[in-house]
Amino acid sequence: MYPENFRYTKEHEWVLVEGEIGTIGITDHAQHELGDIVYVDLPKVGAHLEKGKTLGSVESVKAVSDVYAPVSGEVTEINGLLADAPEKLNEDPHGAAWLVKLKLSAPAEAENLMTAAEYQTYVGAEK
Repeated sequence: MYPENFRYTKEHEWVLVEGEIGTIGITDHAQHELGDIVYVDLPKVGAHLEKGKTLGSVESVKAVSDVYAPVSGEVTEINGLLADAPEKLNEDPHGAAWLVKLKLSAPAEAENLMTAAEYQTYVGAEK
């Protein structure tokens, strides 16, 4: 259910590290908890994200939830698809509905995040 090559946070974000680029999104668990997503607020290209700090927010019919950066770096790309179709986060949170891509300033940060198996255990224990 959770891609093995991603790393996960306790706040339900994921990061996929490919070289010096990190792709960030929210997990399937997060989108399920939020319900129908109606709006996504993302940083601008060029913004510097700091691990653990807010990178944007996701608004659902239930609530607005902050999204936190699992790693630090400079935003190189935002997912424009989500501006017109935020509901894609409900449909494909680990694929087409990634949030931002960034040039990592400290690639080793991802090593301290949970593996897919650890995250699966974490969300299982949360219920």
